[in-house]
Amino acid sequence: MMGVASKLTLGPLFYHWPAEKMRDFYFRIADEAPVDCVYLGEVVCSKREPLFDSYRDQVRKRLLAAGKQVVSSSLALMTLPREIEALKRLSVSDELVEANDVAAVQILQGKPFIVGPFINVLNEGTMDALAAQGAKRIVMASELDGASLAILAGHKPDVEVEVQVFGRQSLAVSMRCYHARAQGRDKDHCRFACGGDLDGLAAQTLVGQPILTVNGTQTLSSGYVVLLEEMLAMREQGVTHFRLAPQHTDMLRVVQLYRDFLDGRIEGDSVRNELKVIVKRVPFINGFYYGREGLMFVSNRK
Repeated sequence: MMGVASKLTLGPLFYHWPAEKMRDFYFRIADEAPVDCVYLGEVVCSKREPLFDSYRDQVRKRLLAAGKQVVSSSLALMTLPREIEALKRLSVSDELVEANDVAAVQILQGKPFIVGPFINVLNEGTMDALAAQGAKRIVMASELDGASLAILAGHKPDVEVEVQVFGRQSLAVSMRCYHARAQGRDKDHCRFACGGDLDGLAAQTLVGQPILTVNGTQTLSSGYVVLLEEMLAMREQGVTHFRLAPQHTDMLRVVQLYRDFLDGRIEGDSVRNELKVIVKRVPFINGFYYGREGLMFVSNRK
């Protein structure tokens, strides 16, 4: 797989930011960030979607004008008729869609689409079945280890493979809203409790150890996954796209560091040192890649 092009992608924004802040964030990504593809859309809670609707077309046009591929991300858990109807309308448009629920695959089959990380693709048979239905790219689940990623990336060369290499890893999405419950509210009367935590709500063990992050109905890792030298190995194995998950930090600088690393302009140690300054107290993790506990960081330096 020598010579496989490395493309950087910006995954969907998991958190509930004010609509104007989201607009300005994506405008800067369009104008300044060296990413090849941007995923745009609500993945966690459909109640948030209408708040950004008035800016969505502006953002999409700005990203396309900047030469970015734009993918519309769908919900990770579709439960309401209006959510399914919204996806059906999107399915007949010219937009490329990321399916994050198997129900979305059923709606999108027959046209090109992307399989998101919320759909577990853990073996070659699943990969074949999704490709037969129209999947052109598969974003692998966070929990897969490097050996499994290598097998899947080399299994079907005509299907692109994407792996997250920065940011909090999504672990689960529930019917219950933990954010609302933490503030004494229920899901139907949440009053957008998640909007108060722009990078998620930290959850600790009984002895005070940071372990998870809550984002509405979503559970994320506490730390940010950071994969650098691992990307070079994955590139040789056939992984075509590397995903950066948006966080409430200097994402423009994060994107530039990853781009420079992939292009050979900076060493991994230098990237890690600068990332530590950018993300401040958030720990690095990479345990899943090495078949260990996800919250661990395994040094790959000799």
